[in-house]
Amino acid sequence: MERSGRVAIFVSIALVLIAWQIPYGRLVIYPLSLLGTYVHEMGHGLTALILGADFERLVMFPDGSGFAEWRGNVGRLAKGAIAAGGLVGPSILGGLIVASSREPRLARPLLFLSSIALGLTALFFAGSLFTWVFVLAWAALLGVGARLLATKGSLFLTQLVGAVLCLSIFQDVRYMFSEGGVVGGVAHRSDSAAIADALLLPYWFWGGVVLLVSVAALALGLGFALRPATDLDVGGELRRR
Repeated sequence: MERSGRVAIFVSIALVLIAWQIPYGRLVIYPLSLLGTYVHEMGHGLTALILGADFERLVMFPDGSGFAEWRGNVGRLAKGAIAAGGLVGPSILGGLIVASSREPRLARPLLFLSSIALGLTALFFAGSLFTWVFVLAWAALLGVGARLLATKGSLFLTQLVGAVLCLSIFQDVRYMFSEGGVVGGVAHRSDSAAIADALLLPYWFWGGVVLLVSVAALALGLGFALRPATDLDVGGELRRR
């Protein structure tokens, strides 16, 4: 990866972390924070689908909260996995996106693919007007970005999205280490508490596990993206990029 690409990765990470800690910072990256919420809830819903449950709908609220509604008669392990899917899903996806930035030529196809994926998930699972408008706006933004941005611009956008997903768990660490909170004006058990209910051990233990997974996903993605690549050229000599 070129030096500019390496710089862009760290700029993306710093931008996200700093914005969540300063006054009005959250407002500046509000659309990105909502995207993290959407992928979080989609992680719950898609995990439910994979495990044989029915993913009914996904609803988001302007305050950045949301929920994924699913139904099905699944066992304790499946319930724990569904609760965990929303917590670790964004981090794993974000880590993969960051890792893909090792090859800048993948940025534009990845933006196109993400645009299509957002549009399809909105079509099948969006459960409110706000969710529809938000997800389709992001789908359009990523599609236009893939079409109009140069390689460096599309690379930075993918890195920024990847950083947000990897770090989205840090938006509200206190909630992850609590027993519950309020979503859409209704009290809910936290995902960590839901895992604890299904799999035993205290909620703070599962909060710690999720935090470690999130950090590991970012570290692995960064390590892969920044690692020098070696290839054999046509003449058979080893060259380093």
